[in-house]
Amino acid sequence: MLRIAVLGCGRIGRMHAQNIAAHPRARLAAVYDIHRPAAEEVAATFGVPALDSPEAVFGAADVDAVLVATSTETHADYIERAIAAGKPVLCEKPIDLDLARVNRCAAAIKGSSVPVQIGFNRRFDPGHRALWQAVRAGEIGELHQVVITSRDPAMPPRAYYEVAGGLFRDMTIHDFDLARFMLGEEPVEVFAMAGRQIDPGLMQELDDHDSAMVVMRTASGRQCHINNHRQAVYGYDQRVECLGTAGMAISDNRKPHEMRRHAEAFTEQAAPYLNFFIERYTEAFMAELSAFVEAIETGRAPEVGFEDGRRALILAEAAMQSVRERRVVDVSEIG
Repeated sequence: MLRIAVLGCGRIGRMHAQNIAAHPRARLAAVYDIHRPAAEEVAATFGVPALDSPEAVFGAADVDAVLVATSTETHADYIERAIAAGKPVLCEKPIDLDLARVNRCAAAIKGSSVPVQIGFNRRFDPGHRALWQAVRAGEIGELHQVVITSRDPAMPPRAYYEVAGGLFRDMTIHDFDLARFMLGEEPVEVFAMAGRQIDPGLMQELDDHDSAMVVMRTASGRQCHINNHRQAVYGYDQRVECLGTAGMAISDNRKPHEMRRHAEAFTEQAAPYLNFFIERYTEAFMAELSAFVEAIETGRAPEVGFEDGRRALILAEAAMQSVRERRVVDVSEIG
């Protein structure tokens, strides 16, 4: 049983703690949060100790690995400290909001064989995974285009925006990783447009955006289009489409069930989409954890490693530069 400690006991940290406690090959060893009552509540729920400091987590002899679900500005530091302590780490995205800090972290852990996995869980969604496998098996012929739709059900609170780092580094970064995964090649050009359509005043004040369209191209000519919106009144909209020379394959939205009603006043009335990311990607989060456990057990590098997190941030930076300068950005221009 792999003994894993969770740093960060907010909403996503609690979910990770629950998944670890339920995993057949892992055990929740301890939790930590800068807000002590949050840590104590999670600790009491699962019958584990709430440690007093990150140092206590990294120094604990009965902790084999750590899962980092703290605020973004701590991620790079905690990755470095986990590696220094010889503890494999699964860290939520992004590694940091500053690419220079990510590069320093990469230099600090270079040469280490201790596993680092970044939390791009959408690769592990059953539908997205089946789509990726179909593309790799040649079931749609030669891949030409990938279309990713990712729309939140509602705007997050102002406090979230103030620390999130902007739409591209916070929301679209998942889609940049998913694009790389589906394309099977690195994008070399990025063009992005961003809007302030839902709450223009707040977005202007915070110098952020609530909607975006991104177009990317790989060296071989494969194309990807990502569309983001912070408010889809019909629910959490998550779709991926791949078009090839022999057909098309789609990973579609998820609902609690597939019953549909037809009546005089309507057709195809169905249940709403699953509410938000924890509900929509429940299976993906557990599969992500299983991949982390398996990487440690087998000694293989994690499928989604540190460099994947760095490259996704590079694409986010390219998109931000494209918006600022209103042009296509060559990815090689970025840091």
